[in-house]
Formats: sequence, structure tokens, C-alpha cells
Amino acid sequence: MPNRASFRLAPVVLALACAAGTVHAQTGAVTATPTQVRPEVDKVYTELMASPAVQKLLDAVKADHERSVEDLKMLTEIEAPPFKEQKRAEAFLARMKALGLTDAKIDAEGNVVGLRKGTGNGPKLLVSAHLDTVFPAGTDVKVKERDGKLYAPGISDDTRGLSVLLSWLKVLNDNKVQTVGDLLFVGNVGEEELGNLRGMKAIFRDHLDIDGMVGLEPAADGTVLMLGTGSHRYEVTFKGPGGHSFGAFGQVPSAIHGMGRAIAKIAEVRTPSFPKTTFTVGTVGGGTSVNTIAPDARMAIDIRSDEMAPLLETEKKILAAIDEAVAEENKRWNVTTLSASNKLIGDRPGGRTPSDSVMVEAATRSNTAFGQKTLLSGASTDANVPMSLGIPAIIIGAGGKTGGFHALSEWIDVTDGWKGAQNSLVTVLGLVGVQGTTAPLLEKRAPRSK
Repeated sequence: MPNRASFRLAPVVLALACAAGTVHAQTGAVTATPTQVRPEVDKVYTELMASPAVQKLLDAVKADHERSVEDLKMLTEIEAPPFKEQKRAEAFLARMKALGLTDAKIDAEGNVVGLRKGTGNGPKLLVSAHLDTVFPAGTDVKVKERDGKLYAPGISDDTRGLSVLLSWLKVLNDNKVQTVGDLLFVGNVGEEELGNLRGMKAIFRDHLDIDGMVGLEPAADGTVLMLGTGSHRYEVTFKGPGGHSFGAFGQVPSAIHGMGRAIAKIAEVRTPSFPKTTFTVGTVGGGTSVNTIAPDARMAIDIRSDEMAPLLETEKKILAAIDEAVAEENKRWNVTTLSASNKLIGDRPGGRTPSDSVMVEAATRSNTAFGQKTLLSGASTDANVPMSLGIPAIIIGAGGKTGGFHALSEWIDVTDGWKGAQNSLVTVLGLVGVQGTTAPLLEKRAPRSK
């Protein structure tokens, strides 16, 4: 990215990223880390780190670590498959209320939402982590400890984020720290699989005055996700009359053969390497028996891109390939009885928070304060929704070393995990401001219209 005008830059020089690691998606940087930040950003974080009240707050985060790990274990052992997050939501709500957000509630979509008000006239910042995991009902989610690590499906993605939000809430209230801007605490549904970001879409539909978002995910220390990879997912169904493999041969088209033609054509679609644009036929099925000309077949397609224009262009080519394949299969047998229909089953809008925005510079400067090098990354997360609306949003880590995402062997090492929780909290405090210490960096926006 080109440098901003020199008068906007602080004298402090920030280290370029050199480490790898993201929110279990892309690896490597998607753009260069800012080497300098504007003076007002540098000033705010210098003042925050010098504040006795903030240092006391950070000490409280460390002191709360062991209790926070108990929240982590408790929430992890409540299964939360996509579309079945209710029990975990109820437990998370109970903890939020016990820690001081007495007006928190579960909204119509299933999100847990609680507002911690600021002093007034400040921005409203959404801080969130998602309730759902990828694991189906009945999965053993009992937390097991060995070799200094905690193992359980979903323990890092994203239950660690939920437990850190609760820790923030506790230490802010216990230490009577008043922010200038409002903090909207959210445990949201629908981030994983075919949840289709339904929880975050509902949040931004129902709360038109949100000025920015900081989401917590299992990201390596220093990672700042500022690019939202968009995706469209389709379920395609092929239908024909079907028939006996010998008796009806030559008279009817095969749904599976038609689908096979489509897959072959899709495999030849070309996409740009930059912005990264991908596709895959992820699942297939159909037919009734080995000696039947298949009357039906189905496949699911995933299309992704770091920018919407190439995503839509790739989508257009793939849907055209399906139509061509159906026409060819019908022509092969001189019939018109094979058809294909498609259904959009996933729509994740893409977007980007500019690397020279206050939001990214704030996270970068906070990383520097904690001795972390910043890597600007991208993935498909809850932040896609605000990014697509032009609302600044980032995803950062909640602390701890993690691995095995989306596997039964998922794990987290929470040793010194409080350091990441401190860093991310300081990022948030700089954005919303602390009464008597700093003004908010995040700009208050005019409320959106429905």
C-alpha cells in the first residue's frame, strides 16, 4: 500500500510481519503491514500503556486467567452444532448476566447480545465470538488434558473467544473502567458451515448504529485479519426419467452422466491467482442401483474469492458449464428429458478493511506495544458482513496456541494465553476510548437506514 501523507504518520516505526499463521485459512500476508501509524494512533496507545488504571486492568486479565479457563471448559462441554446453539447460548447468557450485563438477551436469530454503555456520544464497537462449532450433535466434547494442552472439539474455534469476552466483561466491571464508546458484546450463531453468517447478518440488520467490529478467533499472536474472502455455494440437482440399464439404454439420458460432463467442464474453468479465486465440487451423490440409468444426481459447489468481481465471473462460468453439460447429454441421446436446477445454499459477502484504516493501525500499534509483529491476513469469518457494508472490521486472536481446527483432535495450549487476551483488549480500548485517559479512535458514523 502507498504511504499516507507524511503529516498523518507517526515517528514510531513498526516492524514488518515475517511470521506465518492466520485464522485457519490463508497463509502469509495478503498485503503489507503498515510500517508507520498516524500520530493520533501512536499517542493513544502510548497513553493507554502508561496509564496506571489500564495497567491494573491488564493485571486483572492475568489474574482472571485460571477462572476464564474454567469458563472455557464449561462452554466447550456444551455442544453447539450449526443451527443447534441454543443450550450454549443460554449458558453464555447466564454468565454475561452474572458478570454485570443484566439486560443481555438472546435475540430472534439466537445470538446472545449485551450492551455495556460508554459515557455517551462515543462510537459503538461490536466485540464478538461465535457460539457454533462444526461438530454434529452427539460428538464427544468432554475436555481432556494431556501434555499441557486441552483437547476437545471446538475448544479453540471459537469457545476460547467466548471465554475471553467474559473475562473482559468481568475485569472491566470489577475495576470500574468506563469506556467512552459503547461495547456491544455478542456471542453469535451461524458462523460455521451452512450457517451462512446468519447470526452476524441479523446483528447488522437489527443494529444500524454499529461503528465497527472486533471479532475474536483462534489466530496466531500478531495476526490481524482485514480481508474477508467471499463465497457462494450451490447445490445442483440433475433430473431425468431414469430406466433399466439395458432395456432403456439409448432412450433416456443419465443424470449421473450429465453431472459427470458438468464436473469435467467445471474442472477446466480458469481463475485468477490474484485476487485468489477458487472453486471445487465438494460432494456428489445420486442414482438408485448399479443397473439403473440414474434418474437423479446432485453435487455441491464451493466458489471463493478475495474480491467479489472474480467470484461472480467464476460463478457465471460454472453455471454456464452446467447448462452446456445438460445440453450435451440430451443431444447424445437425441432427447430433451434431462434437466438441472441450482440452489444457492451459501452466500458470504466479501470485503476488506483498508490496511491504512484506524482499525488496522490500532491493532498494529497494540501488537507493537506487546512485542508482536503484525501479519495482515484474510479468511472467511463473521467480519465479512460488516466489511461488505463498508463498516471497519477486523478479526484478532484471543490468546493461546491452538491447532487441529475442525478435527476431533482440536486443542489449545492456554499457557500465557492471558497475554493475547490483554493485547486484544488494549486494541479495543484504543478504539472506544477510556474515560479520563484517551478519546476514541473509532469514528462515530451516521446510522445506516434499513
